[in-house]
Amino acid sequence: MMAISTFRSPNTVLANAVEDAVDVLRPRISDSDIENVSFSVGTQINGHPHLGTHLVQSLAFLLAERARDEFGLDTGVEFCALDNSPAETTNFDGRRYQRAYAHHLGADAISSLVARHYLPLFDACRARTNVPYTVTTYTRQQATPAFRAEFLRTLELLDEIGTWLSPNSGTAHIRLPCPECGWAEKYADRTRLLELDDAGGLFEAHCFEHGRHEADITPLGGGYVDLATLYRNVVKERSYRPGDRTLHVMVKGGDWAFGCQLVDGAHAVLGLPAGPLPVRIFTPQILGSDGGKLSKSLLREAADTGPAPDDTTPAWLLDPSAWPGTQEDYLEALTGLGELVLSDPRHFFRSYTTTALEHLMSTRRPATHDSQAKRPRTMPIYRQYFDLIAKGEKTVEVRVAYESMKRIRVGDLINFTCRESSCLTKVTRIGKYRTFGEMFGTERVEAVNPHATEAEQLEAIHAIFPPHKEALGVLTFEIERVDPR
Repeated sequence: MMAISTFRSPNTVLANAVEDAVDVLRPRISDSDIENVSFSVGTQINGHPHLGTHLVQSLAFLLAERARDEFGLDTGVEFCALDNSPAETTNFDGRRYQRAYAHHLGADAISSLVARHYLPLFDACRARTNVPYTVTTYTRQQATPAFRAEFLRTLELLDEIGTWLSPNSGTAHIRLPCPECGWAEKYADRTRLLELDDAGGLFEAHCFEHGRHEADITPLGGGYVDLATLYRNVVKERSYRPGDRTLHVMVKGGDWAFGCQLVDGAHAVLGLPAGPLPVRIFTPQILGSDGGKLSKSLLREAADTGPAPDDTTPAWLLDPSAWPGTQEDYLEALTGLGELVLSDPRHFFRSYTTTALEHLMSTRRPATHDSQAKRPRTMPIYRQYFDLIAKGEKTVEVRVAYESMKRIRVGDLINFTCRESSCLTKVTRIGKYRTFGEMFGTERVEAVNPHATEAEQLEAIHAIFPPHKEALGVLTFEIERVDPR
């Protein structure tokens, strides 16, 4: 894989504001009583995932691991399979209709599709990062009382948010599938809100085969609510309840930065929600040779109309199952890529062409069992501490005893990184303690930080790790510099 020291990325608007991608979470974590962070990632299940989809998903785990180790908080990944993606479309009487995967395949087939295309990657990422994950579907999400209650609240200003969510027509796309066949008007041309009161909202909609039908939407039931992409995100972001002491983070592809202009406009119209809105992190966007986003829908269109414009693109970039090696090798290359782009904000907040990704991933040598055991663990660290390690002045690193940290052994390599700089070290001794106070009873204060007193260091550590994190135990890693050659 291309070494960090020879990998160059352009400057970004965030270059001088953050030293790590997870720094964008710091203001909310510092200003709130946060105990855990949930990283939410959703994917339309309209066909097998390509590399761009897998990169976003694996980065959600790597971001969660990084945030856990940086902030001392429990983290997890929430995956939503968007089974409201259109599986079939048709035109009738001048109108466009669609039927979602949820209605085309059914719940059992959706579960099988998710298990086949996504769970192997998630299980491998969980094993690598020790970050737990949950799986849901849009079908289950739209049926929850929190989602439906927030949707009903938006109806009070439906016309106003419609100008943001669909500026061309002013009509927010609320698809209410026919209860008999599951088909719905794609653009909700004739969908009307008939009544709205404290009990719910009564709609009328039309099916090209079964005609007019009504849907009485309440917080506890009343039909299937299929919201277009922007509308769905408005409702989801507003549906997180306050009081659970969880920071919700939406992990999205870079192309979403444009759509969020309209989502935020709708939020402004609706006013403050019951709880804080989630934070968004935009991952690198993957571009084809023509500069356009790598898109599953365009790939399907190309397959229908003839060869893709760029038939030199390796098949595994479009279908990871075609990777020329084992799936273990693929995961190693994928997560190695993720760690590389996370090593510096300039690598993370940018786009990559398929050509660049082909080079970055295919030049990575497959890991043998022995080399995997000695693969350096990347640890981001702030400049003041990185410089001390690089100079050899800081020889003991302190961490909370997370499961991932407890797997580190004497002789393992730790690659400390700060922006484009890296410092390879080897663990020569591991200390285990119940508290930070006990730790300083054994470890030399100047080995942890030669420029701060014990009291100053304890104050700083306790500001990062609250008592319930300290209760997990404390680990220290005595390290020595290693020549990377």
